[in-house]
Amino acid sequence: MEPKDWFESWFESPYYKILYQDRDKLEAQAFLDKLIAYLRPMPGSSILDIACGEGRFAIQLAEKGFDVTGIDLSHGRIEKAKAHESDNLHFYVHDMRMPMYINYFDYAFNFFTSFGYFAHDRDHMLAAKSFAGGLKKDGILVIDYLNTEYVLDNMVAEHTVQRGSYTFHLNKHVERGHIRKEISFIDADNRPRKYMESVAAFTLSDFVRMFKQAGLRLTGTFGDYSLNDYDPVLSPRMILVFKK
Repeated sequence: MEPKDWFESWFESPYYKILYQDRDKLEAQAFLDKLIAYLRPMPGSSILDIACGEGRFAIQLAEKGFDVTGIDLSHGRIEKAKAHESDNLHFYVHDMRMPMYINYFDYAFNFFTSFGYFAHDRDHMLAAKSFAGGLKKDGILVIDYLNTEYVLDNMVAEHTVQRGSYTFHLNKHVERGHIRKEISFIDADNRPRKYMESVAAFTLSDFVRMFKQAGLRLTGTFGDYSLNDYDPVLSPRMILVFKK
């Protein structure tokens, strides 16, 4: 059996949710509200949530009256998401590099730096083409990614995070064009555990090039969850809006 990619091992792990338990749900909800106000999708629009996790955003979108499909590679997280399924909300285990439906969705969303996972650019290109292929003509893709320059300028190489009885030791560095975070800790059985996160250090021009090749053009760029203007140095996020 081939070893799992880092994202398969880490996202299936129960420790992922423990480490990130303090992610701000109100901020996420406010971001989604601002995004919908900006995009103004028609009632009943079909929306794809790519790398949806346990469905936090997809559930909110369905509650707003849209027809929502959530996909994620993690069987465990999709199993939890399925508990929320309804007539206008469905979840599937699916690899973002593979097309889901063709020319089907009005909108596709990719939140919380859920791109750039792969070691090889050909896989990123497959994912970009898959995202574009699922959209109808004039369909909209929104990608929420870290702002590489901001992250590099503000990177703390080593620190610890306490979560209950767990002490997570985090080590960040840049390697082979990827921003890597090594996560180590002792589990409840007193065994050492180690996981990793690795995302490509993509710039705005990288995204424009990739998605232009996939058939999408950039129509908007924002620098944070309040949808303020993007600044390549000062903005914490890089939120990109593409049109097919």
